[in-house]
Amino acid sequence: MRNNILIFVLMGLAFAKAITAQSPSLQDPIELSYYLPEDVSYDTSIPTPQEILGYVPGEWHVSHDQIVHYMNVISEKSDRFQIENRGRTYEGRPLILMTVSSPDNLSNIDVIKSRHKEALQKDGVSREDDPIVVYQGFSIHGNEASGSNAALVLAYHLAAAQGDEIEELLKNTVILFDPCFNPDGVQRFSTWVNQHKNKNITSNSYDREYDEVWPGGRTNHYWFDMNRDWLPVQLPESQARIATFHDWMPNILTDHHEMGTNATFFFQPGIPSRTHPLTPKLNQELTRKIGDFHAEALDKIGSLYYTEESYDDFYYGKGSTFPDINGGIGILFEQASSRGHAQDSENGLLTFPFTVRNQFTAGLSTLKAANSMREEILEYQEDFYKKARQETSRNSSGIVFGDEKDLNKTNALAEILMRHDVRLHKLNSDASFNGKNFKKGSSYFIPKNQMNSRLINAMFEKRTTFQDSLFYDISAWTLPLAFNLDYAENVKPDFKEEQATELLKPANQSQLNQNAYAYFIPWEDYLAPRILNQLHENDIRVKVAMSPFSIDGRDYDYGTLMVPVQNQALNKIDLLALMQDLSNENKVTFYQATTGLTTGIDLGSRQFRLVQPQNIALLIGNGISPYDAGEIWHLMDQRYDISITKIDLEDINRKDLGQFTTIIVPSTYGSPENEVVDQLKRWTREGGNLIGYRNSLRWMSSSKMLPLEFKKADSLNTNVAFKDRSNLYGAQNIGGAIFEAKLDRSHPINFGYSKESLPLFRNTSLFVQPNKNGFNNPIQYTSEPLMSGYISEENLKALKETVPFQHNSYGRGEVSGFTDNTQFRAFWYGTNKLLANAIFFAEMM
Repeated sequence: MRNNILIFVLMGLAFAKAITAQSPSLQDPIELSYYLPEDVSYDTSIPTPQEILGYVPGEWHVSHDQIVHYMNVISEKSDRFQIENRGRTYEGRPLILMTVSSPDNLSNIDVIKSRHKEALQKDGVSREDDPIVVYQGFSIHGNEASGSNAALVLAYHLAAAQGDEIEELLKNTVILFDPCFNPDGVQRFSTWVNQHKNKNITSNSYDREYDEVWPGGRTNHYWFDMNRDWLPVQLPESQARIATFHDWMPNILTDHHEMGTNATFFFQPGIPSRTHPLTPKLNQELTRKIGDFHAEALDKIGSLYYTEESYDDFYYGKGSTFPDINGGIGILFEQASSRGHAQDSENGLLTFPFTVRNQFTAGLSTLKAANSMREEILEYQEDFYKKARQETSRNSSGIVFGDEKDLNKTNALAEILMRHDVRLHKLNSDASFNGKNFKKGSSYFIPKNQMNSRLINAMFEKRTTFQDSLFYDISAWTLPLAFNLDYAENVKPDFKEEQATELLKPANQSQLNQNAYAYFIPWEDYLAPRILNQLHENDIRVKVAMSPFSIDGRDYDYGTLMVPVQNQALNKIDLLALMQDLSNENKVTFYQATTGLTTGIDLGSRQFRLVQPQNIALLIGNGISPYDAGEIWHLMDQRYDISITKIDLEDINRKDLGQFTTIIVPSTYGSPENEVVDQLKRWTREGGNLIGYRNSLRWMSSSKMLPLEFKKADSLNTNVAFKDRSNLYGAQNIGGAIFEAKLDRSHPINFGYSKESLPLFRNTSLFVQPNKNGFNNPIQYTSEPLMSGYISEENLKALKETVPFQHNSYGRGEVSGFTDNTQFRAFWYGTNKLLANAIFFAEMM
């Protein structure tokens, strides 16, 4: 009996120890051994994170500069690590990458990389001894910090672990180790939680530590969700990542995230019915097989987890899905977040060290799976590209795209394709397909018969039928529609055989001279707003054409900018030099006239209206979508080089708004305080130009600044089972699709658009009835608007022939409102000009 009691006591002590190891109390000091696997010895010459940083990971949140410091140290100490800096964030932080493998592999790394890519490009390359390539990335959302903190522990383990197991792993694996996908966000979040950490840690979610100030640490400098930028590649962090990806073509890519505090741990596969149809079924089967390794590892430490719920593999712009269209296997990890150092949850006390441990464990299980499944996964990737070659081997056609009136926008799409190693060619001669004209010197050809043909299909496809009606992210992203570019598929123009390695340049350079009476700048070009602002910064008077005209055999459209030579701040010699510089700098062809007499409106006509310089404010802060605000900030600051003043909504009553000509209100959550609305009303009545987006239109309408009539979709048939209720309502969400609108090109909001229709991105259910006066509906959805993506029948019916834009004169000021985001994720180039028009041409409306 005593022996039995002793056994039960020992079992109880062991169980208590296991629980403590799984989730240490707030008082227990953290030891590195809490994370590391048992029965592994470590090289004492490799410093632990504590020896370099002064604390064990999990005790504090690591900052980005500390991550960089530790990675540099172990790269110096370990012959298993090579470190490189691939660029800088907007805030100047390095984008480091460690290549981790056996010393022999690292000494031969260029040959290994070359063989790895060669095997994807042709048959018969022997891979028997070749290592598998795994890209491990952490914390692309800066306030999902357990990933980057786990990266410290995993890096130490890979550098210092001893024994046959780690030696075999490193021999068979090349690890592209990215400890921090989002340096600016991680730095912002670590600063917040560390400066608010109590000595006696509180787990009460009310504590300020767990309530970040706006905009939070999730995003990068311009408040972008960088896990949506793998396909568009608009941000420097993404550009570094994608360059590494295509340089190596990894077999597995992991993306370590966090989710709500009351969750557990998720690993892929996601919901099967929400996998993109272009992703091979074997991809999901291998993902599921890799998941068995995660399950085994998490079972061993007693951590709860789930799979095939919540998340999907549809949008290829996410880190966990992007590899799937590139012959790899993307894996998403989602850890319940402590959002600081500890929080109470439905599953008990959730400590930061516990979240770090789960991420570290999943990082190790990924490498174990890669080593065990090496031959199978290498074969899968080779077969992916072999089948892609077979699909296109007899196909000599491809896709042509371009816009002769907007070379900068055409080049912007070409640049995305080049970043993805898509082969482009320039045209030898003009071509016409399906009534669309493509000019030599302003168009590109994409042959389908190339390595990344499946990626090309994913970028250009238009899809309107789906297996599932729920999406974790957007359902459409057709790139030529996003850029509002003409394109034709399955065609073969006369093109140059050599691959285009440089972007197109203007075919006709500006032919300007001292005899000019006036200069003309086409408003169609993407960078025309930047040029206008540059002219204003030089105190140059600029006018805009309210009607088309012709002179010297050339036609000029609505919105053409005209710069008279006489009576300017610069003499004609200096003005000529400025115009030539701006033309060359922006790669836009300017024109000139030697007389004011035209066919149409003469240059002295009142139909040339003065364009006033602008002083722009952007409202930010609590109650405003940081994504929408950041996209506007980025457009103005990075693309147009226009300085804007960011004003916190909570401080606006303490600001003198009289100095601003335009105030932009991104999408809001609810309505601002009455005092704020009243102040904006006064400012607008006195001559201000107020521009609102999405949900802000509701309070602008109720305050009579922009009177609108909203339309509701038909009521749903709710006669469904309880288990189906979420799907019923979820299917009414417009997560992101593309719709066609018709344009009145004579209206100033549409200046610069040469076609009668425009693809618009929409992810709201905000439907506005058209104004009773037809001329007040310059942009209107067509009767059959769906171009690509998912929308429910009820919402599609409601959307038809509604309007995404309205304008109202309010006192001496102007109010404009957009139901849709015209700057979506920085890659929706096609509608950026609408905001510029609302800023510069409001008085003409």
